[in-house]
Amino acid sequence: MYAIIETGGKQYRVQEGETLNIEKLSAEAGEKVEIEKVLAVINGEDIKIGTPLVQGAKVILKVLRNGRDKKIIVFKFKAKKNYRRKQGHRQPFSQVIVEKIESL
Repeated sequence: MYAIIETGGKQYRVQEGETLNIEKLSAEAGEKVEIEKVLAVINGEDIKIGTPLVQGAKVILKVLRNGRDKKIIVFKFKAKKNYRRKQGHRQPFSQVIVEKIESL
């Protein structure tokens, strides 16, 4: 059984027991979060696709930790113009484990 959820402007395919990094949630480590933006629930031959959301479906996530990803360098450069801009960025994330997928 798996579901497709939306959080942080992105869509994720999740299964029970799976660990994944999603956009940072406003929850501390150890807290449980309910995601009600469930786009589809697939259980073998039983497929429920929402229009746009599946009514009564939710996914329960447990936040394992909040962190920041590896640094990426944004470097802008224009040849022969002496224009150089260097900027770093570390994207915040929440590492979660999928505890339960509920569907009516």
